[in-house]
Amino acid sequence: MTAPTSDAPSAAHSSQPPEQSVGQQPAPGSPIPTDNPVPAEPAGAHRWLIIVAIVLTGLTMRIAVSSVGAVLTDLEHGLHASSGIAGLITTLPVIAFATIGFAGSRLAQRVGEHRMVVLALLISTAGLLFRAVSAEVWIFAVLSMLALTGGAVANVLMPALVKRHFPQQIGLLTAVYTTSLAVGTTVAAGTTVPIANAGGSWRFGIGSWALLTAVALLPWLPTLRADRRRPGSHPARVPISRLARTKLAWALVLMFAFQSFQAYIAFGWFTDFFRHNHLSATEAGILVAFFSGLSIPVSMVIPTLAVRGQRRLVVGLSVASIACYLGMFAAPVGGAWVWMLFGGIGSGMFPLTLTMIGLRSRDIATTAALSGFVQGAGYLLAGTGPLLVGVLLGFSDNWTGPLTLLLVAAILSAAGGWYASRPRYVEDELSTVRPIRPR
Repeated sequence: MTAPTSDAPSAAHSSQPPEQSVGQQPAPGSPIPTDNPVPAEPAGAHRWLIIVAIVLTGLTMRIAVSSVGAVLTDLEHGLHASSGIAGLITTLPVIAFATIGFAGSRLAQRVGEHRMVVLALLISTAGLLFRAVSAEVWIFAVLSMLALTGGAVANVLMPALVKRHFPQQIGLLTAVYTTSLAVGTTVAAGTTVPIANAGGSWRFGIGSWALLTAVALLPWLPTLRADRRRPGSHPARVPISRLARTKLAWALVLMFAFQSFQAYIAFGWFTDFFRHNHLSATEAGILVAFFSGLSIPVSMVIPTLAVRGQRRLVVGLSVASIACYLGMFAAPVGGAWVWMLFGGIGSGMFPLTLTMIGLRSRDIATTAALSGFVQGAGYLLAGTGPLLVGVLLGFSDNWTGPLTLLLVAAILSAAGGWYASRPRYVEDELSTVRPIRPR
């Protein structure tokens, strides 16, 4: 693999402090000075082992979510759950991704990134396996939180692990794991029912995915020695309270939160939108599946383009999303395929934000902390999207309100992305933030 020069700082291993003064912006593609050296890329077989680990982990990141959605009706009957309880189960991913997003980076600083990923995948394997045989809905819900742990931890730590092992190929390896995520999501959604039918039960269908998480943790095992600390050494720590006082971190939160806000509404409500406009359930489902499937090629392309500059991508992707929602206003049925194409392209803001987390931070500890803050706060905000659409449709059986909400979300995401795409590092802003001292 050939490293793109713009995200491959030739001076990344220098321990000299930055020469530019506070507030001076580095040019795109310039060497990244750092006070905390970034390790050299792995070589040979070890390099490919880590790539396999990243791919397999990416495949597992959403299987606990999409596998349940595929058999939700059977699950309701099997656990004697009401629609309200089933709705609660579908909101658990947002809760897990937000809470573990905030806590994940801090825990990783204590135990080590590789150990944290292995532990999370182990917990996920147990959660996926045991929730499939649970007899009570509340036990299923608790075990679902465990099943979501692997994906939630990977959300936060993948940007840091990519930066640690492939500092000169951030865009390429981000494309690898976000594409794996999209493939895993799509495959789990599409094959859980056939697997369940082959095994004779929805329980077999959702429990079978424990095998994938168990396999995914294996290639990480040889990397655990990297988390050993030398006697007397202390891990670098970046408090989230300090990141929360930087404009760049909040710009990334805005970008990530309102992109995810749109995605949750699309996955939860676009089928209803097309049914409302007199398409059949099958036609509506195919359109939303097309929208979802576009995340695979988009995830392959956007991160590799992002290392050459992000501002044009922010504009282009945002225009695509806005065109999607305006088109749904104007010709909801006649142009449905075109609008879903634009919406799927616009969803590239998700892998773009994840790439920018690595590009906007100099060292690994800051990357992990920034990832935890952006995704923790982002998922909290994003989770309100489907709820707000439900409230709006409850007041009026009309999609003008929800589509307006989506337009506003696309503009807010674009505003955050526009600010965050200026070439600089969050450490420059952190250097001007004074630590909060207890009184």
